Amino acid sequence: MPDYDPDPLCQDAVVIGGGFYGAAIAVYLAGQRGLKRVVLVEQESALMTRASYNNQARVHNGYHYPRSFTTAYRSRVNLPKFVRDWPLAIKQDFTKLYAIARRNSKVTARQFERFCRDIGASIQPADPGLKALFEPRLIEDVYRVEEYAFDTAQLSSWAARELQDSCVQIRYQTRVTSILKGAQAPLQVVMQTSQGHQDVIACRYVFNCTYSGLNQMAGDFPGVSAGLKQEITEMALMQLPASLSDLGITVMDGPFFSMMPFPARGLHTLSHVRYTPHLHWNDQQEINPYQRLDRYERDTRVDRMLRDVGRYIPEVLKAKYIDSLFEVKTVLLKNESDDGRPILFERHLELPGCYSVLGGKIDNIYDVLETLEAEKFFGSDNQGKC
Repeated sequence: MPDYDPDPLCQDAVVIGGGFYGAAIAVYLAGQRGLKRVVLVEQESALMTRASYNNQARVHNGYHYPRSFTTAYRSRVNLPKFVRDWPLAIKQDFTKLYAIARRNSKVTARQFERFCRDIGASIQPADPGLKALFEPRLIEDVYRVEEYAFDTAQLSSWAARELQDSCVQIRYQTRVTSILKGAQAPLQVVMQTSQGHQDVIACRYVFNCTYSGLNQMAGDFPGVSAGLKQEITEMALMQLPASLSDLGITVMDGPFFSMMPFPARGLHTLSHVRYTPHLHWNDQQEINPYQRLDRYERDTRVDRMLRDVGRYIPEVLKAKYIDSLFEVKTVLLKNESDDGRPILFERHLELPGCYSVLGGKIDNIYDVLETLEAEKFFGSDNQGKC
């Protein structure tokens, strides 16, 4: 017999996943769509401790995607909104540089300039002093651009405040195990706490925002139809020398690297296209990505990153390695060739009222919210009946 109430009070919506997307969707449903009973379920003990934290902390402005015009343009549209809506989380007090490699780059400097003009992104030649940081035999040109970083600690504080003000109930250290077609309610969400206690929530709507865990629910949940690729990745946290500490740098476009401020720790992330991904596989329901990450030997590749980056920017060899952030990164298989990062927003027709959401970048949240605007939602009555 189950150790949960077989006839629970019906909730309006259950959002699975307490990352930035899950929190923002829960706040949106409660604050703008009038759903009064919203529950957020998070496997960790706090909000935004997984992929929302363990990443490059970049608010994109389109420069990074010369091979995906749609992704680049959406970033250009979304960045001003993100700066407007989360000003306390935005770090702007650094100079952002994009450099084009002479060899093995998939775009030339001239092509990059034309691309930036096409998407309306600000670009200007870097000052001679900044350009002098780069090895001219390997770098064709260097540009000063407008791009920012975000502070996950600030975003987490915002989420906690807004969820409380919106009366969203949060269940921490709780994992959703299955989603079922309900008998008395449209849907039932079966959960298990870290202490092993099982519970169920009856609800009208479910939003699966579990990122790498999208396909890890059992029951009647059909899984997402899009193919997913999982990667175990490493972001090296570095203390940069004074000559680089006020900079963010990206070398384009191919097997190169980025250094970005990481405001939550007062450091910089160092990522490398060749060395940041440690392991990858096509997503399968029987392979739990987070369990695979837990079992993975987290041997840093920072020495290899620095050795290659130092050829392009010799000053980086003075940097001090502090730590590494290991996480599972999830991307759509269809976008591997063009490096695009669209959202995945899927309505599960076999399970009406159930949605799966995957964001490629933090600013994609506006693409999700715009999509949700077209959906019709109905709340439960005052007695909690569906």
